[in-house]
Amino acid sequence: MNIVMGFNATHSDEMIELSELEAIEEDVLLEFGTPWCGHCNRAQKVLEPVMKDFTDVAHVKVLDGKGKRLGRQFQVKLWPTLILVRRGKEVARVIRPETERELRQLLID
Repeated sequence: MNIVMGFNATHSDEMIELSELEAIEEDVLLEFGTPWCGHCNRAQKVLEPVMKDFTDVAHVKVLDGKGKRLGRQFQVKLWPTLILVRRGKEVARVIRPETERELRQLLID
């Protein structure tokens, strides 16, 4: 899996392994969801401007659903769920963000 920096991430069918995340020293924002999810699409309006300010955070859109192990490992129940990960460990999360403030707080903590 190629981890990209900044907001040029797209949903990936590739299986991302927790061990890969543990090897990355930088913070990674995992965005669990699907391209057809209405909540996920609405969240992009607040996510895009925030990620432009946090170019040092890798942003990975994880295509989630039945049989997708990473979502289960992080106990994702609703889309979108955004999880800030540091060395494979969850630092913070926000579910169905509606404001830029929620996301900025997630990335600052």
